[in-house]
Parts: sequence; C-alpha cells; structure tokens
Amino acid sequence: MANDEIGNLIGSDKVEGTAVYGPDSEKIGSIERVMIDKVSGEVGFAVLSFGGFLGIGNDHYPLPWQTLKYNTDLEGYVTNITRAQLDGAPKYGVNDSWDWSDTRRSRSVYDYYGTPWV
Repeated sequence: MANDEIGNLIGSDKVEGTAVYGPDSEKIGSIERVMIDKVSGEVGFAVLSFGGFLGIGNDHYPLPWQTLKYNTDLEGYVTNITRAQLDGAPKYGVNDSWDWSDTRRSRSVYDYYGTPWV
C-alpha cells in the first residue's frame, strides 16, 4: 500500500482529482482541493470543479466536507447534491477568488446545502 493511503487515511494529494458522484451515481465533477482548518485540523470544505470543457472554464463550488461520503465501488465520493442544486450554489470561477476568511460567506455555503455549521 502506498504511503499516501494507510487504512482509513488518505493523503490530500490523492483526494484532489477524485470524482464526485450525485445521488444517481452520475459523475458531477471532481475534487480540486480540500480546505483544512489550520488550528483544529478538520476538513472544512472540498472544492468541486464542475462545468467547462476539458477543464477549461470550470466553476469551483465549495462543498461542506460532511456532504461527501467515499464509495469504494465507485472509487470516488458520493453526495446527495444534485446538478440542479449546483445551478444556484455559491461558486467562483477560474478568474475569481473566494475569501476563505469571510466566515459569513463560508456559513452561507453550509446554509445553502442545509448542513450544520462546524
């Protein structure tokens, strides 16, 4: 077993690029990065890359980490979030930035998906 996967643990570099599937097991995007709280060490968000063509023009959707569950059969993460929900979801584009220090903005993501704020 590789050093970046030990038991239930996985290195962040292995999470990045992993497919994300909706409740119908259809791929809706892939994880671009994970955002980890520097103090607590808890993962706060996974940033879903979705849309565009061949990775160009993708939008980036911060998802509460709790909305993702790893599925060994699909070798990816499954979420109850649908493509339709992504249409109105908080996001940022390739040329935009996201202020991760803005707790109101982060909380709005949790609120949008109906996930308790951590």
